[in-house]
Amino acid sequence: MNKLTIEQRTQVLQLLCEGMSIRAVSRLTGASKNTIAKLLVDAGRACAAYHDAHVRNVKATRVQVDEIWSFTYAKQKNVALANYAPEGAGDTWTWTAVDADSKMILSYLVGGRDSEYAMGFMDDLALRLAHRGQLTVDSDKAYFEAVEGACGCDVDYAQLVKMYGPAITAPGRYSPAECTGIGKRKVEAHPDADYESTSYVERQNLAMRIDMRRFTRLTNAFSKKVENHVHAVALHVMYYNFVRIHTALRVTPAMAADVADRLWEIGDIALLVEQAEVKPSNRGPYGTKGQILN
Repeated sequence: MNKLTIEQRTQVLQLLCEGMSIRAVSRLTGASKNTIAKLLVDAGRACAAYHDAHVRNVKATRVQVDEIWSFTYAKQKNVALANYAPEGAGDTWTWTAVDADSKMILSYLVGGRDSEYAMGFMDDLALRLAHRGQLTVDSDKAYFEAVEGACGCDVDYAQLVKMYGPAITAPGRYSPAECTGIGKRKVEAHPDADYESTSYVERQNLAMRIDMRRFTRLTNAFSKKVENHVHAVALHVMYYNFVRIHTALRVTPAMAADVADRLWEIGDIALLVEQAEVKPSNRGPYGTKGQILN
């Protein structure tokens, strides 16, 4: 497998973050599909590790939570008929929590849409917040136990319930059902009704569909392995939080949340990958596990 230079890695990562498929990136850069897929895995691991270590004690006062659907290898209804379907094939949900003020993705989790994943997701979110705030979720019943277990009474907790009309059938069968109304429900403590909304996290869902080709509907660029899906989400979150300037804020979400003190470039993510490849050493600036010491 060819080893890409730092400039080539930067170019490949930039194209992936702009919503191109692996095959399209291969055609434009000349790198093989296997090389690009390997870089995606390495970048995803490096980005996930950085997010886990540095997105902590965020002073978020209004957090919005939602889930976005995609699938791996085959849609759930077709998994039983698919040949050689790997583990994790079928529906794949990505849970995200967004700070309504800084627009930063605070926490994310890829997996199922049941209470077990909800609890894991909310536990992770609670560990990343610096103080009590307001939390708004949708009507998924899995949140009730998850929020109670992660936050207890230490959160102003509200639920946004959307009501939909009948599903649209052919010829417009790919159109979503029309939203006919919205209800707000106070679940815990004293949430401010004016801020009971999931608009920002739903806008982030749109960014995911646009910026990751494997989330685009009606294409053959969907994820074939759930592991690669996880790495793609980790890369997107890093790019969205630290690299891309938010139009309304005029800074990156990480800068707005005081998590970063400078504007990152895509090359900085490529450097993270390179640093993660450094073997452990007993001497020099690297620790016994290969981390760069501050």
